[in-house]
Amino acid sequence: MQTKKYPVTVLDALVLTAVLGFFAFIAYRLFFALNYKWNWAVIPTYMVRFDAEQQRWTANILLEGFLTTIKLSLWGTLLAVLLGFFIGLCRISPQLLPRLVGRTYVEAIRNTPPLVLVFIFYYFVSDQLLAAVGIEALFRTTAGTTRAILTFFFAEPHLINQFLSGVLTLALFQGAYIAEIVRAGIQAIDTGQWEAGKAIGLTSRQLLRQIILPQAIRIMLPPLAGEFINTIKWSSIVSIISIQELTFQGLQVMASTRATIEVWLTISAMYLALCLSLSLLVRRLEKVFARSDGSVQAAPQFPQY
Repeated sequence: MQTKKYPVTVLDALVLTAVLGFFAFIAYRLFFALNYKWNWAVIPTYMVRFDAEQQRWTANILLEGFLTTIKLSLWGTLLAVLLGFFIGLCRISPQLLPRLVGRTYVEAIRNTPPLVLVFIFYYFVSDQLLAAVGIEALFRTTAGTTRAILTFFFAEPHLINQFLSGVLTLALFQGAYIAEIVRAGIQAIDTGQWEAGKAIGLTSRQLLRQIILPQAIRIMLPPLAGEFINTIKWSSIVSIISIQELTFQGLQVMASTRATIEVWLTISAMYLALCLSLSLLVRRLEKVFARSDGSVQAAPQFPQY
């Protein structure tokens, strides 16, 4: 599959010049015309620090917050995909009860502000469910290598309840949107594929796994990439429940250094780097799927009824 190349017109050049001029004007106002005392020297000191006890350089609070954001996003995305696929399948179920459950969940989540969900899950899940299960106590009783692994993949024991509340909030919120993407992707497949699969004796699970989902994933991938990026950006909202992710740590640095603009620009650059890396990865996956279309199309196709 070859990408069509478009010639650059005079209008394109004018629009590009105007955009570059706009950003140049913003940069001039920000760095030269603004009556602000810049203090970029504090940023590296809050990114990494030298640990005198271990005699090595280690992450400081901004980089630690960045790593926490990655962990929040990864776990939130993983749970959101699992939940979204389950609810998406419920939405297309021929049975009434699964369709009602899926529709109720999607409508309830999509019409509730995420800030409200954060507080609900923090005060209910963290204070009630997680406390009853004893997750924090379990983390505290572990020692040695096991505790180090749990801390690396999740959070410190005294922050684990907030961390899991944030992950569940992100997963439930994004899961509703992923469910709609899954539903739309599956329903976009021609009905003849379903009928042909049933005609040769495939069960519903075999039909879905072997024929429908491989085709639907190609349709789902671009919007799913957008939701994965949204999960990274929405992770900043859990800073209000003291999860020490990037935005929360940035606020701490601003409070202690007064370097407001420097910190916000640094945080923005770190979010941009993370989201852009994910966008490039998904674009590469799209090209892989596009190259595989030839082999798929060359294979025997089911007749269209």
